[in-house]
Amino acid sequence: MIHPELRYYDFGEGIAAFSSTRRGGHSKGNYGAFNINRYCGDEPQAIAQNREALCRLLGISDDRLVMPHQVHLTEVVAIDKAFLDLPANEQQQRLEGVDALMTNVDRVCIGVSTADCIPVLLYDPEHQAVCAVHAGWRGTVQRIVAVAVDQMAQTYGSRPQNMMAQIGPGISLDSFEVGDEVYEAFVEAGFEMAMISRRDAKWHIDLPLCNRLQLEASGVPAHHIAVSPDCTFRQPETWFSARRLGIQSGRIFTGIMLTDILLILNSENYGNKDK
Repeated sequence: MIHPELRYYDFGEGIAAFSSTRRGGHSKGNYGAFNINRYCGDEPQAIAQNREALCRLLGISDDRLVMPHQVHLTEVVAIDKAFLDLPANEQQQRLEGVDALMTNVDRVCIGVSTADCIPVLLYDPEHQAVCAVHAGWRGTVQRIVAVAVDQMAQTYGSRPQNMMAQIGPGISLDSFEVGDEVYEAFVEAGFEMAMISRRDAKWHIDLPLCNRLQLEASGVPAHHIAVSPDCTFRQPETWFSARRLGIQSGRIFTGIMLTDILLILNSENYGNKDK
């Protein structure tokens, strides 16, 4: 039986958090092998098989695996019991144009899709709430992680000083070469460019650092923030990279779930955790 190979993150007991690698699925070609994103052109049957395998690993039903249709904006949606009671078509409508999900419902896996963009996971241990954020360069310019922290505070009473964060695999400073228009967008948004950018033949911007700085500015302690060392562009054997493969390719799924079970399947990879 095929199991998705996941990179797990350590938030402590009661939390399952991970990013999917390319391995351990049924998709082919530029979607191979593990992809569950419905919006990038992959075969529906392969997506369904991959979702089934992930849900089996997580010990949940398919309707408890929730991901949005992202559009590089800052909409954050709470996945609560009222949402889960909606018909599937109404749930899908609610997930259109959304780039971050949050929940305090047990055994609901929320997550976002990336392939060079930056996935960010948030956990509030005080109020038992979690959030998954998609931060591409446009979302980063709009400070989506700061929006997510604020939304968790408003919805659950989360206090930033108690929150934990994981920045997942994305494109690195060395690999994220951008045009002048992207650089200027960060300038106009008030970013400290000497800290987050470098000029070679073209400008380079450090998206993981941008999001880390936003978290710190929002009040999340620096020692509560972990950052994956992996670059999606430089490690295409492990991660999907749209810059390498084109947009008609698979996506990494970075998810988080409040759970009372320990994920012990796929045990050969369970010890592979980012701190």
